[in-house]
Amino acid sequence: MVVLMFGFVVVYLAGLFSFSLKRKHLLLMLLSLEFIVISLYMGLFTCLGMFNWELYFVLVFLTMSVCEGVLGLSLLVLLMRMYGNDYVQSLW
Repeated sequence: MVVLMFGFVVVYLAGLFSFSLKRKHLLLMLLSLEFIVISLYMGLFTCLGMFNWELYFVLVFLTMSVCEGVLGLSLLVLLMRMYGNDYVQSLW
């Protein structure tokens, strides 16, 4: 169990590291953010499943992460239509 939780922490930190390195491109930032959310989802599902707790919170978390992804993609489409690229520095 400790190795499994350590794996989730490593995946989360790898996503966070990727998020901080790719801060100039919005699409790569969104992909890194989804990587972080998926690692959190897997860790939450595993922890709640091991203790036999209700998994309704996992469904709420998954719903919120889908909303986050949709909002990110809509911002990406808006940025592409207005400026023609996905560079974050073109916003200012």
